[in-house]
Order: sequence, then C-alpha cells, then structure tokens
Amino acid sequence: MSSNANQPDAQFLARFAQAWNDHDIDALMGFMSDDCVFHAVAGPDALGKSFVGRDQVREGFMAAWGAFPDAAWVDGDHWVHGDRGVSESTFKGTAADGSRVEARMVDVFTFKDGRIAVKNAFRKNRPALAKAG
Repeated sequence: MSSNANQPDAQFLARFAQAWNDHDIDALMGFMSDDCVFHAVAGPDALGKSFVGRDQVREGFMAAWGAFPDAAWVDGDHWVHGDRGVSESTFKGTAADGSRVEARMVDVFTFKDGRIAVKNAFRKNRPALAKAG
C-alpha cells in the first residue's frame, strides 16, 4: 500500500472523473500506473474486455469516446479506503445511431504507488433510450 503522502483520496478520483468529462486522454493517463489495467463495462470475458499496459489502456479509454462522442459521467461520488477506491456516477452518451444510454455505474479502483493500477468498470444493463428529438 502507498504511503499516506502518496495515497489517492476522494479528490484524486474527482479529478480523474473530470478528466473523463473533459475527454482529456493525456490527463487521464497521468493518473494511471505504468503497469495499469482497465476492465471495460462490456466484452467477451467475465471481466468485460481487458486492456493491459499503458498503450492498451489509452486505446480502451479513447474507445469510450469513439462509441459515445458526447459521453459524460455526472452526479459522481467518490470513496477511498486504503489501496482501493470507488467512483459512482451516471453515464450519459449518444451512440452514432442516435440511441442514448443513461445508466448508473461504478468504477472500482486498485491503487499502487499513488496512481491507479486497475480500473474495473461496471454499468447497469439498461436498454438504450429512444433517439432524441
């Protein structure tokens, strides 16, 4: 576990969430450890699709914005306990076909040396909403 001086807190996760809403990949990657892993909300495996290492994690993060160019994570709450953390929010986004997603979700984090080593994303499996308009 990290020392207290280097330990992420709820504000750390709030800044990470803001980088998602800003669609700022460089800022996001600044929060991630060198050996980071991202388990996406969907994919072929029990953990969804896993992205391992900085290059793959960057690709996985950018894929979220590719699928939902207006992606936003709102109403966030963040908790940290030791080397684990949780962010709870509502994901909102519009896919290329105009269908919309709005669902509660959580990210479960594991920290290492003051950065995010694992981001494991979970989202409610809600049917797509009707196209706007």
